[in-house]
Amino acid sequence: MKLTKQQKTEKSKSLGADIQAAGQIFFTDFKGLKFSEIDELRGKLRPLKGRYSVVKNSLLRHAVKAAGLDGAMPQIFKGPVGIVICEGTDPVASAKILTAFAKQFPNLKIKAGFVDSKWLKPEDCVKLSTLMSKPELLSQLAGTLYGLISQVPSVLEAPIRDFALILAALEKKKQAGAAA
Repeated sequence: MKLTKQQKTEKSKSLGADIQAAGQIFFTDFKGLKFSEIDELRGKLRPLKGRYSVVKNSLLRHAVKAAGLDGAMPQIFKGPVGIVICEGTDPVASAKILTAFAKQFPNLKIKAGFVDSKWLKPEDCVKLSTLMSKPELLSQLAGTLYGLISQVPSVLEAPIRDFALILAALEKKKQAGAAA
């Protein structure tokens, strides 16, 4: 069923609002993927509050313009386009899922990404996926802070311990001198 011009306008405005509200967006080429594989990708994105949609180029072009995303790369709008819209706060997790899925199913190709008001090239999206995720970084920071805090008592005890060792050595020296 063909959409009327009014329906297309409404759909592009709705998609534009979704794009504007999203934390990160990735554009893919899905030519050659089976529906079951796309459905598997959707299932992997669901825990991250992400969704994968196949969108007509003309609707996507208008939606990107309506969302106010300037500087869109022209290759995004060529060929079939799948769009990943994630509302989560961790773009690394989304990029990891996409790159892992692209390795498993080579027909999925990342065209571009839009993260933190910056356009990313496909190779930038792959680099993003190699970073640690937000929970991993937080746990590493907590471990580092714990390590620093746990060293404070031993640093504060060191002068007292050293002073006690010096007194013990002096006492032994005096005893050895008195015995001789």
